[in-house]
Amino acid sequence: MKKTVWLVIILALLVLSGCSHAAGGPDDDDGKIKIIAAHNQTSPENPYQFGMKEFKRVAEKESNGDIEVEVHAGTLGTSESELVEKLKLGGADLVLVSPGFMSQTGIREIDLFAMPYIFEDYEHWEQVVDGEVGEEVAQSIQEKSDGDFKMMGYWSAGVRHYYGGKPLESIDDLKGMKYRTQTSGAIAEYWEAAGAVPTNVSWGELYQGLQQGIVDSSENSYPYFVQQNHHKTKNGKYITETAHDYTTRFLLMNGNKFDEYTEEQQEIVLQAAEAAVEEERRVDMEQEEEYKELAIDEGAEVNEIDREPFIELAEPYQEKLAEDIGPGAVKLLTEIKDLKDSP
Repeated sequence: MKKTVWLVIILALLVLSGCSHAAGGPDDDDGKIKIIAAHNQTSPENPYQFGMKEFKRVAEKESNGDIEVEVHAGTLGTSESELVEKLKLGGADLVLVSPGFMSQTGIREIDLFAMPYIFEDYEHWEQVVDGEVGEEVAQSIQEKSDGDFKMMGYWSAGVRHYYGGKPLESIDDLKGMKYRTQTSGAIAEYWEAAGAVPTNVSWGELYQGLQQGIVDSSENSYPYFVQQNHHKTKNGKYITETAHDYTTRFLLMNGNKFDEYTEEQQEIVLQAAEAAVEEERRVDMEQEEEYKELAIDEGAEVNEIDREPFIELAEPYQEKLAEDIGPGAVKLLTEIKDLKDSP
């Protein structure tokens, strides 16, 4: 009987010891740390994966293996809300999320980054995220999350366009169209005003949704929807370059976890994050043209459109959203717009 009791005690101690070295737990006694990095895209060719692999390469190289990075491509969840929850609770240490899902945590001003036509072009987007506005947003995220979320860099998810069962020749062609996009909030209100019917279909089910006519159309950037073969579906063949969103993604780390690292480890992690930002953006830009050509080669048809009616429609919705959020968002919107006119 005594042997059984001692065996149970020893096993319990071993389990507790193992837990202390699990992802999200305290560092190992030898000073080594493990970082769980995750994004929601499953394709190995996705720009997110290239960025995360670069983070892993630099962190492990510069630390001489004392930092281990485990990259999960959709295996910790394809829902961004899952990833945000895992980051907060310690199930992941570094994740990539969109403004929409981050705003659900109560940091609403970042919704502006996802509004249609908030950015004039890619250069304008870079000026915003890599300048003072980007720094302000990063600080706001860390403060309002009580340190749960620390901004490690801004990634691009390309330029988003319409694709559907017919091309758009004018904004009027959206009237009555079941359009896969956000179904609530200012973005949904914008597309409703344009005449579309915002419809909710999860990313993992969108191929079938387009093929079966659950939705008439969707929107995304070339690398993302072409890698998923959406352009080969019944309602994905026609691509109209609306360029309504120069897409922002946030590379976030658990700020409390980051604070536990040594100064040297923090410097290496920041260096790895910077390298990851550069690599992800580089791959994203290369793939924009590469996957556009692939889509055309595989039967998709691409047309351009006069974007001015779309842009004019967007401006009051941008202002309405900022006013609804509050003075901080109004100031942020002004700063973003001012950068459009800067040399």
